[in-house]
Amino acid sequence: QVQLVASGGGLVQPGGSLRLSCAASGFTFSTVSIRWYRQAAGKERELVAHISNTGGSTNYADSVKGRFTISRDNSKNTVYLQMNSLKPEDTAVYLCYVFRTFPRLDYWGQGTQVTVSL
Repeated sequence: QVQLVASGGGLVQPGGSLRLSCAASGFTFSTVSIRWYRQAAGKERELVAHISNTGGSTNYADSVKGRFTISRDNSKNTVYLQMNSLKPEDTAVYLCYVFRTFPRLDYWGQGTQVTVSL
């Protein structure tokens, strides 16, 4: 069965750092691209970061560029989101999403809460 387990969220002060993890199982991890999304209270879900199946290509939202880094360890079936210089506006539920265009595959993780506040 497919599982995506997100972890690493919590409460942090502005300027602090967190590293989120998303551990996957139930499929061939190295064949999928992965995205981190976030959804703040009362707002639409937005794309934060993307990484290709090999890890050779990454993309970031302008709001997090230079502060966040997405990476993956295919040997551990895990994707990471390193978040530095956190701001209150980064507060949201962060969700990992894995997908492949062919053969078609996509799954959402349950999300982990990040709160940036004094």
